Amino acid sequence: MEAIGQFIPLILIFAIMYFLLIRPQQKKLKEHKAMVEGLRRGDQVVTQGGLIGKVTKVKDDDEIEVELAQGVKVRVVKSTVAQVLNKTEPAES
Repeated sequence: MEAIGQFIPLILIFAIMYFLLIRPQQKKLKEHKAMVEGLRRGDQVVTQGGLIGKVTKVKDDDEIEVELAQGVKVRVVKSTVAQVLNKTEPAES
């Protein structure tokens, strides 16, 4: 019985760590993945490097083409998109 009493603080510490650190991080990762999968042509995005541009092409192989200025296009890995500033509305069919 005494052995179980010694493990209760360890179990409580693990539970607190899970709810304060692990769970929010997993939730944030899931939201980021959904945001990246929802990228479309015309969205204005910010990369982790701080570049702001408009998505001109979404490629299947985990990469997008972003126009930083008129005529200046760069290829960007989708997962490096930090934020979507302006979403374009989907075209109605």
